[in-house]
Amino acid sequence: MQSYRPIQNNLTSPTPLPCVSGSSSRSISMALPRAPRALFFDVFGTCVDWRTTVSHALDAQSHIALNSATTSLATAVRMRASNMTSAHWGDFAQQWRNTYKAFCHSLAADPSLPWKTVDEHHLQSLRELLVEWKLEGLWTDEEVRALSLVWHRLEPWSDSAPGIRALNMVFYTVTLSNGNLGLLADLKAHGSLEFTHLFSAELFGSYKPSPKVYLGAAEKLGLAGRDCAMVAAHLGDLKAAKSNGYMTIYVERAGEEDWSQEEVEKAHSEGWVDLWISLCDQGFIAVAEELGIEFKGSVQVKRSASTAH
Repeated sequence: MQSYRPIQNNLTSPTPLPCVSGSSSRSISMALPRAPRALFFDVFGTCVDWRTTVSHALDAQSHIALNSATTSLATAVRMRASNMTSAHWGDFAQQWRNTYKAFCHSLAADPSLPWKTVDEHHLQSLRELLVEWKLEGLWTDEEVRALSLVWHRLEPWSDSAPGIRALNMVFYTVTLSNGNLGLLADLKAHGSLEFTHLFSAELFGSYKPSPKVYLGAAEKLGLAGRDCAMVAAHLGDLKAAKSNGYMTIYVERAGEEDWSQEEVEKAHSEGWVDLWISLCDQGFIAVAEELGIEFKGSVQVKRSASTAH
């Protein structure tokens, strides 16, 4: 048995890729059309559970403000915040997330729009939502700024860290997120997510689903799109990656898919998703096993072609 050994390298600079040896290559080709050289990961929702972390942070900070002996709140704001349940804060978090998706799509579609980082967007949109929800003044400007950075400390899904460590045995594991590099570095450290490279859409001057991002990421590693696979919990991301030559790995995550059930079923039947990991499977651990890495307790070993399924 062979235990995994994480690849140590510069997190942004391309370096020689690991080779996929004979038996591993045959195992991978049973799950994918061909053996990829690098796996690119969407992050929000795919690697980390943004919804739980953000909702809990909003709810907790609201209670702190309401119970503070030194905070003076307008009566209307106090009443409004006092009536907010955890479910309401969950709706607030979802709306915050929706503004992010609209922001990324608008910049991807119109390169003439002024550039803004995801951190800048999160702060601006939080301020706007507080006005919209009639909660302006619940927190000081400094507290709003601090809360906007909750996206830097999102908790990973339980399978994310061990799955990535195992996949590092054979592939480069690379973030390909619209999140800015500082945000991704914090998520990597917070969640012990041992990606071999951190790539952000900002490196390529656009946001997903712009082709610039997928093509630029492959080129930065000296690869063609056909040598890459995109791992995501969002079919829209995967469809864009597929149109740029990537193989696709869909990892279902609770509450993450924007497409309707009918659209999901159509995508499944059309077969353009090369590897589909269902919600009842173990996420990235299932991905690793499908790609020829076997989990035995805390030890992962490369699996021979004879034991691949």
